[in-house]
Amino acid sequence: MLTRKQFELLRFIQERLRESGVPPSFDEMKDALDLRSKSGIHRLIMALEERGFIRRLPNRARALEVIKLPDGVGGTAAARGRFSPSVVQGGLGKVRPVANAPEEDGRATIAIPVMGRIAAGTPVSAIQSRSHNVSLPADMLGVGEHFALEVRGDSMVEAGILDGDTVVIRKQDTANTGDIIVALIDEEEATLKRLRKRGSSIALEAANPAYETRVLGPDRVKIQGRLVNLMRRY
Repeated sequence: MLTRKQFELLRFIQERLRESGVPPSFDEMKDALDLRSKSGIHRLIMALEERGFIRRLPNRARALEVIKLPDGVGGTAAARGRFSPSVVQGGLGKVRPVANAPEEDGRATIAIPVMGRIAAGTPVSAIQSRSHNVSLPADMLGVGEHFALEVRGDSMVEAGILDGDTVVIRKQDTANTGDIIVALIDEEEATLKRLRKRGSSIALEAANPAYETRVLGPDRVKIQGRLVNLMRRY
């Protein structure tokens, strides 16, 4: 199991390689993880290499290769019986004028309003007003009213939901045990967690062992919707 900083560094290296084909410098990694010195980065890289997640290529500066990702990330979640979200690539955050371009690759699209950010970690303020739209094929949504939220935090990483993803939510006020939901706590805080019902209480369960499960009375939690899809920027 990786520590939080080890996972953050591995994810940063992976994203930089995907974007540019070039691994980040030690200074860039230090700044990204908000560390004071590069010695901390050296220790994290050694730990990732010892655990078989990365490989340093000899005789090349800044030469790092990501060999694997932790279980539950990158497509292994389904095999372990966890939630494995559908991932839509590209176009994140760009508004498509649906009235003028109702189809994408022959598929009708629907504009989904992005209603701010949702915490996958420490709860944040309640859902905000619409900031922009994203478009999804209608056949990926099903019936009902939908909205989207940008994920901040890492409490759902083992469910395949990463910091920076955009989750698509079907608006509803009920859900089943095991569903990943948007929960409004005390009319003030919103969070993305897995729902567990424990007798008359409601448990909001993270998909990261670094976070505790919160058990609350039903009068303190209102379900705002259920996760049905996910978008990731590559």
